[in-house]
Amino acid sequence: MGKVAVGIMCKTPAPGRSKTRLSPPLLPGDCARISACFIRDLSHTIGQLAKASDDGGEVVGCAVYTPIGSETALLSLLPDGFVLLPQVESGFGERLFHGIDALLRTHDGVLLVNSDSPTLPPEILRAAVEAVQTGDNVVLSPAIDGGYTLIGLSRPHRRLFEEIEWSTATVFQRTLDRAAEIGLPVVTVPGWYDVDEAADLRMLEEELLGAAPASLPMKGGDAPATREFLLERNRASVFDAGRAPTGTAAAAAAAS
Repeated sequence: MGKVAVGIMCKTPAPGRSKTRLSPPLLPGDCARISACFIRDLSHTIGQLAKASDDGGEVVGCAVYTPIGSETALLSLLPDGFVLLPQVESGFGERLFHGIDALLRTHDGVLLVNSDSPTLPPEILRAAVEAVQTGDNVVLSPAIDGGYTLIGLSRPHRRLFEEIEWSTATVFQRTLDRAAEIGLPVVTVPGWYDVDEAADLRMLEEELLGAAPASLPMKGGDAPATREFLLERNRASVFDAGRAPTGTAAAAAAAS
């Protein structure tokens, strides 16, 4: 069993550049704030996994980030010990491949996780780490929207990232197709969801402030920064409007 780098593919939050598909309902400044919460919570989950690994050295937390020059702001969101790796200036597939290729030079396996899943359960990450350690395969956690929440490799395979229409519902299936082309075994771990659009944000609110959606395969990971952001937002929307809380907002008001 060797070292596995668990990296978050992320953009350092900035208004007007972060989570823009969440505006509306969020304002650009709040899009940046919730993006920062996502990174803070997910990196904490990865950091806890690293602490729990053998002698603290089996799992190494990383941030594969953009833009260059934003390191200080990004480090303020990450646990101590996280490694920073800048993304290349290219298409998303090349960014993923470059991140995996670079990290495999100093680690025995790599998982790259999107930064849009703040409640990603540690059990899914742990299963993916174990799977990537078993040999030359591709490890995938399918996302509800047809993409994948994470991808893991122990050897670089560029073909997995070629001819993929990113940010579409075909990403997971096309990746399976690429793996079949090159005869690469696929290990699928339980799936999760990304928070990209307003409907996803409502699902996140249900999970953190109300009853977790029945479609989720397990209990989500702890996401205290994101929960506090949602509580603050719901308190403001309820009490500034001078109306009685209902639904998720009621749960938020009760929790406060």
